[in-house]
Amino acid sequence: MTRPLSLLLGSVVFLTTLTAAQAQELNLYSSRHYDTDERLYSDFTAATGITINRIEGNADELIARMQAEGANSPADVFLTVDTVRLARAAEMGLLQPVESDVLETRIPSYLQDDSNQWFAFSQRARILFYDKTDVANPPQTYQDLAKPEYAGQICIRSATNVYTQNFTAALIAHLGVDAVQDWANAVVENFARAPQGGDTDQLRGIASGECDIAMSNTYYFARILRQGDDQITPDQLANIGWVFPNQNDIGAHMNVSGGGVAAHAPNRENAIAFLEYLTSDQAQQYFSAGNDEYPAVPGVGLAPSVAALGIFRPDAIDLSDIAENVGAAVEVLNTAGWE
Repeated sequence: MTRPLSLLLGSVVFLTTLTAAQAQELNLYSSRHYDTDERLYSDFTAATGITINRIEGNADELIARMQAEGANSPADVFLTVDTVRLARAAEMGLLQPVESDVLETRIPSYLQDDSNQWFAFSQRARILFYDKTDVANPPQTYQDLAKPEYAGQICIRSATNVYTQNFTAALIAHLGVDAVQDWANAVVENFARAPQGGDTDQLRGIASGECDIAMSNTYYFARILRQGDDQITPDQLANIGWVFPNQNDIGAHMNVSGGGVAAHAPNRENAIAFLEYLTSDQAQQYFSAGNDEYPAVPGVGLAPSVAALGIFRPDAIDLSDIAENVGAAVEVLNTAGWE
């Protein structure tokens, strides 16, 4: 016995045929840890009758678990918050190609894996923040971070952080390994402190006066704009300016959150339906309103906290190009002594 599944995606309706046995559950392995995602899951269940069983944890731990489970893995969908882990899961044979007109139509091609094993569903711009009282001429490009005038001013995350690796890999794709090696060497010389903490810690470093310039994903700052931070006063927040870098050439680097269907998914049709649901206008708006991210689907409205950051040109590099250069990025960072 089968029944049709119909979900509204803005002006797009997709139909998937599910067997009665398959129509009841979905096993989701996710490293997304945001409370606001609860609405994504509950609305999907309400629309489809499919119960989502969640296994949440560190992305590397989930990948290791899927590998250990092998063909007996119950995982249907793997979700994570960076290109590195998505590419790693695909390379390890833990994901499978998906043919979906909805995913192909809704998600821009540069936000898809070349072999359709994973897709991006939300984005965060990785931009530069600065102390408006201390920095008269803030850097306008990522390359500017290497300038001697910013010596002792930069707070940034460690070389082991996936955001740092993704960003460096994108630079390599644009500029080449040699140029990025020179850049990384010079940036290390400009550190205000050894790399430490998360993105919010970099913003707090500006507020405390420990550094004058920092790199962070936009959604951390937008979240502070929306709900405040117990270590940043309103006056300190008002004194933090921001720059969307490289607006005259490559554009601002974008990190993504995305997912794919597990290689041995026992509920494959449900898994595809869930990924398609994540492209709906409703789900895309949740990514922005609930977690201060940029939608992956063009034309979906932004939350006020995100829109307040302004219009900018994003880097439209193919995510597969970033994934291919992650190994080189790690080597560049290590060679530069980027801790």
